[in-house]
Amino acid sequence: MTTTEIKTNDRTTAPATTVRSNPASARLDFAKTAPKVFRAVIGLDAAAREGLDPTLVELVQIRASHLNRCAYCLHMHTTDARKAGESEDRLHMVAVWQEADHFFTDRERSALALTDAVTRIGDAGVPDEVYDRAAAHFTEEELAHLLALIFTINTWNRIALSTAKRAGTDER
Repeated sequence: MTTTEIKTNDRTTAPATTVRSNPASARLDFAKTAPKVFRAVIGLDAAAREGLDPTLVELVQIRASHLNRCAYCLHMHTTDARKAGESEDRLHMVAVWQEADHFFTDRERSALALTDAVTRIGDAGVPDEVYDRAAAHFTEEELAHLLALIFTINTWNRIALSTAKRAGTDER
């Protein structure tokens, strides 16, 4: 592994993130190393999907994976979406859904906006107008499941990124 330095202000430098010299090897196999935790996330994922349109599920997972820069999950969910019949046009437009709103229904756009807000939650929280827009398109139960789906894909993204999973290597 090598370390680079970045300038943090005008006077100092600090180590940047470590660059893996062999990006082909994952850091650890999370499923084997923490099987109870892995199964719990799978359970949350399965429960979150209940009652939601499978197309919407994939769009949300693709969008969060874009935002989190998770190539592993992005590859997995675009592949799954294609298998489910999603069009290439819509898959390409997920990254820029705000500018390509005519590709998505009002319901899908409200889910994508909520995905953006929850994934980028930071200090601002989820704006009322984003939440209210989603609440107008989903029942309370659907909205709870949608939120759980967003929580879950963000968790999966963090697992894949933290363990250096490589896109195209999923074993499903």
